Amino acid sequence: MELRQLEYFLAITEEGGFTRAAARAHVAQPGVSVQIRRLERELGQELFDRTGRTIRLTQAGEALLPYARAALRAIDDGRLAVDELAGLLRGRVTVGMLTATPADNLIDLLADFHTAHPRVEVSLREDTSDNLVEGLITGTIDLAWVSTAGRTPDGLTGVVVTDEPLVAVVIPDDPLATRASLPLAALADRVLGSLPPGTGLRAALEQSCATAGFTPRIGFEASAPEVLVKLAARGMGVAVVPAPVAALHPTTTRHIPLTDPEPRGRIELAWRAEGPLSPPAQALITAARRAPTPGHTTHPQASAIAGAHE
Repeated sequence: MELRQLEYFLAITEEGGFTRAAARAHVAQPGVSVQIRRLERELGQELFDRTGRTIRLTQAGEALLPYARAALRAIDDGRLAVDELAGLLRGRVTVGMLTATPADNLIDLLADFHTAHPRVEVSLREDTSDNLVEGLITGTIDLAWVSTAGRTPDGLTGVVVTDEPLVAVVIPDDPLATRASLPLAALADRVLGSLPPGTGLRAALEQSCATAGFTPRIGFEASAPEVLVKLAARGMGVAVVPAPVAALHPTTTRHIPLTDPEPRGRIELAWRAEGPLSPPAQALITAARRAPTPGHTTHPQASAIAGAHE
């Protein structure tokens, strides 16, 4: 088994075909096919189902995939470790960020990191929390800012960036508007606004509602909490958003703390708990811990908070 065979196998899997894999590897397509056939003969199993219009992994291919990734990652990390010892940090690091997260602090972090380590290629991926967590676990993302529903996902570790209560946002003449606080069960019959499924804020709301004994009636969704507040201000229903977002609209809405239980939105800088991190990933984690955290600010007009909780 040769490293280039594993590289071609991984390229076909990720690119979805032999032609695109060959282009990625800068070799002729027949050369890729020959090497994969040799690998299949050595293993005694076909790795790809070629009968349909799209190339898919067979069961044997699925079994090989995590080991191929681990083997290639180990080789890359070995080269990077030697380069780092020589003072030449290089390689690639993939960073995940939440959809609609304000990017100013993140841009500053990555720009400063590039200045310190110009030989490291930084790839940025924007997605929902669920997809970013999956990327961290499978190793396609090195580190990411993710929103969680109260605890760090299994298989990951990290540091908590923000941990804020979620509140109910209503129009000023709503019957709930004068309440000092509100048990979550009081929203059981109300139309609620929340972020879409797959986001940490939505998971926090659904888990808290389940604890309170009901399933939330989600009547409107938006990818940013700020939009939910504006929809609630037009009478669409009750928006459930982080308290700092609700506080930005004191004249058009009222926000009420929620209790029994209190749902909370939490953002973490996360990475894999097990397995080695590449030297570039380790260096970026160190830089991120020292820098202002993307998506978190204490400015009184913190519109930046609005998108940071997805």
